[in-house]
Amino acid sequence: MKTSVSVIVGLGNPGSQYETTRHNAGFWLVDALARAHHGSFRHERRHDADICRVTIADKDIWLVKPHSYMNESGGPTRSFLSYFRLPLSEVLVAHDEIDLPVATLRLKKGGGHGGHNGLRDMIACLGRDFMRLRIGVGHPGTKDQVTAYVLRRASADEQVKLDAAILKAADVVPIMVKRGFDVAMNRLNVKPKRPAKPKPEPDAEPAGTDDPRDR
Repeated sequence: MKTSVSVIVGLGNPGSQYETTRHNAGFWLVDALARAHHGSFRHERRHDADICRVTIADKDIWLVKPHSYMNESGGPTRSFLSYFRLPLSEVLVAHDEIDLPVATLRLKKGGGHGGHNGLRDMIACLGRDFMRLRIGVGHPGTKDQVTAYVLRRASADEQVKLDAAILKAADVVPIMVKRGFDVAMNRLNVKPKRPAKPKPEPDAEPAGTDDPRDR
């Protein structure tokens, strides 16, 4: 039986000062989905979240951006799910991932928080049985640089790659809704094939060394 998706939560920080930072990659994904499917967000004070309802692959899908800061993402999400009586198993959470190379996309179910403060609070408030879309933003190199790194903008070259990855992820969501999580995961998690090594050409005969048997 395919896994249903009814809610997509993007993780990020509210405010214009964070809008273009790496940590807001989850927001970028739900924003792209809203644009692609003709939706617009409205702020719901009841849940402290921006909410948008769109139709994807003939199904109504909720897009949610918690309006708390990243490390308090779980409370608004829990409020929204409880109000509409939506199961955690149908929730996809999109977030930045420093343990993946820039613009790499991975889908997974469940698991820990891996040091991500948004996921940490989601798990504390809701449990861990939700789906995740991990959006690679690269790693700064050392642990003490992580906070500053994710709260800065990507380089121009990296941002081009990230923008393309967000569009790719948005294109996979209808597949997930229509055909299920596993089909979408197999489509998105495919590693690029390494180019085949060229076969060595046979050595040519040196000039002037014709075989005497041919005479």
